[in-house]
Amino acid sequence: MASLNRRVRRVAATAVALAACGALTPAGTATADTSTPHGAHGAHVTTVPLAQGLYQSAYSERNDVLWATASVGQPPAPTTGSQLLRIDPSTLEVEAAYTPPTGSTVEAVYGIDVDDEHNTLWVTNTRNNSVAVYSQRTGRHLATRPDVNHSREVVVDERRNLVWASSFSDGALVAFDSRTFKEIRRVTVEGSGPTGLAVDERTGKVYAADFTNSRIIELAPGSSAPRLIPTGTGPLSISLSRDGRTAYTADQGSGTLSVVDLRSGTVARSVPTGEGAKSAATEPCSGNVLVVNRLTNSVSVVDPRAGGVVETVATSALPNHVKVTDDSTAYVLDKSASGSAGEDGLTRIRLDSRAHKGC
Repeated sequence: MASLNRRVRRVAATAVALAACGALTPAGTATADTSTPHGAHGAHVTTVPLAQGLYQSAYSERNDVLWATASVGQPPAPTTGSQLLRIDPSTLEVEAAYTPPTGSTVEAVYGIDVDDEHNTLWVTNTRNNSVAVYSQRTGRHLATRPDVNHSREVVVDERRNLVWASSFSDGALVAFDSRTFKEIRRVTVEGSGPTGLAVDERTGKVYAADFTNSRIIELAPGSSAPRLIPTGTGPLSISLSRDGRTAYTADQGSGTLSVVDLRSGTVARSVPTGEGAKSAATEPCSGNVLVVNRLTNSVSVVDPRAGGVVETVATSALPNHVKVTDDSTAYVLDKSASGSAGEDGLTRIRLDSRAHKGC
């Protein structure tokens, strides 16, 4: 829903002056190595090696750019490198790469979302327990905000000039003003472990997948008492239907997509997708939901109304995150290290919405 609002407002948007806090260093680019197998129901698939340490991606309609985060080094080993990648969604080539600031450690980037209203990027610096803001126009680092312990994901509410971050270790949802970058709200749910986030821009409600307790945390504007809604086992990611009445969680523990009726607060359906279900995203045109299955090297296209998988698309090993755009294109990042220099890959899936009850 945020992308729909971006499209409406983009026409009237004016240039926003962004404060610069220090330039980032451009890094090398990757060349697209395209192959074009086809899915059984019309999906057109292209996979390219991109960079080591890929995590998440976000798409900017304002700039027609796919952004991705990459950080190398698994705990307890130190992070040896990190990049923000600016990718041409047509060619899948890296147009520019920016290196985050380095203090005592690298301010490594993991989660990501775009704020097209203010032409910025928000990222989680998970291992540094903070979030940071970058300029989409120049790639410059604008601010870092601390005290978001094990910051995992961010989501932008452009209508309300808010950015929400999940603080996994604190069991908290933290909101920042997208204009001033200041923290303005923090709601803690004791004993919770929030991971994935989604926001309904029409109502202002923010939703978090509570991995620790297999439930959804729903927080309404002005409320300090979140609503807790059960879902599948070990949810890592959450997405919403176009009308905001249904939530979908990718349940790592049970390898399922849970279809949750938000009005009744109940699980309407549980759809098996594959072992290690990790990331979910809703395709706006058809209403289908894509689920990344990390341990079966695949993406499931689920029809949530019928309650079944309509297509399974093979990916490289260890797919990690999926982003779906309004033109029915999905971008899947993996951690396969399958490139000639050990790069992880990007898979672009062009969905045939007509084959999936599309618009």
